Amino acid sequence: MTLSPIGSALHSTLLLAAALVAAPLAAQPVTPVATTPPAASGPAASKWKTTEGEVTLRDFRFRSGQTMPALRLHYATLGTPHRDAAGQIDNAVMVLHGTGGSGKQFLVPQFADQLYGPGQPLDIRRYYIILPDNIGHGQSSKPSDGLRMAFPAYDYDDMVAGQHRMLTEGLGITRLRLIMGTSMGCMHAFVWGETHPDFARALMPMACEPVEIAGLNRMWRQWLIDGIKADPAWAKGDYKAQPAMSLRLASSLAMVAGGAPLNLQKLYPTRDAATGYARERVEKDIATRDANDMIYQFDSSRTYNPWPGLEKITAPMTWINSADDFINPRNFAYPAQALKRMPNARFRMIAETDDTHGHGTHTWAVNWSRDLVDLLARTEAAR
Repeated sequence: MTLSPIGSALHSTLLLAAALVAAPLAAQPVTPVATTPPAASGPAASKWKTTEGEVTLRDFRFRSGQTMPALRLHYATLGTPHRDAAGQIDNAVMVLHGTGGSGKQFLVPQFADQLYGPGQPLDIRRYYIILPDNIGHGQSSKPSDGLRMAFPAYDYDDMVAGQHRMLTEGLGITRLRLIMGTSMGCMHAFVWGETHPDFARALMPMACEPVEIAGLNRMWRQWLIDGIKADPAWAKGDYKAQPAMSLRLASSLAMVAGGAPLNLQKLYPTRDAATGYARERVEKDIATRDANDMIYQFDSSRTYNPWPGLEKITAPMTWINSADDFINPRNFAYPAQALKRMPNARFRMIAETDDTHGHGTHTWAVNWSRDLVDLLARTEAAR
């Protein structure tokens, strides 16, 4: 069998990995404080100053039957809420991050500088932008806070339930102007569309499929999880220091899954350049990771499967994927089949070039900002 360049890299990484494998109360919002995103957690400090807040959800019940007496959900906001004649907030836009990310990933220049400025699609003088950290991520409740592997086994339904309570109980929002989501957040948008079909006036999922996580997409996630758990240094989650070997392999595997062959070849055309970038990227990534958190994050997709209920999605949708996405291959038939069952949905596949970014194309707004403008325009009258 002949492997493509990305397939060869994945195969090598997997060989290394294989070696290792021998009735709720009301929410309590915390008073928001204006701040600048910290450079130490995720993206570098941004010019976009956010307002930070936190909602504590009491007696949160997970789909597994487990409960937490207090589940914290952190969020950042841009802009100001606007109220209609009935006193309801009518300009809120929620943007949902991907696996292992946080709301602050949407403050990077290639996203924020294309969207939030004057006259841009999500001009913060007009829209109230909400950037949550989902369960298990960022500054929200997660295993590394202390519970480790005793943390409840959350899934996407739990994350969406938490988002819904954060909005309704914590922020007093009963309808969103738009839900945008990338990668895991893309899948959350499909869950939202089915479980709360009238909550958002528009949906814009980017970089996902509305099907069960199976095939290679489940396999690489399982290899990542199993690789960490098979590392003796993981110590069943009770490690004193991060299990360096398995964390490095997990990060490398995730990098391969998210990579863009044409773009990386263009940017790093020599062996030394590619080697230097690969090592630097992984070192930076693992410095921000916790092994238990990664296990939970990558396993949370295990129950995702909106496919049987796509007809429930009635909100206008613009769904964007990219042709160089290793995780969501361009030759899947799912989009064409799904559109027949979602009459208000439109789909576009971004063509692969040496300027697209594989799975990460979802964060480069230059590739899809016109689609967003069109979606907002065609749903302006919807109330």
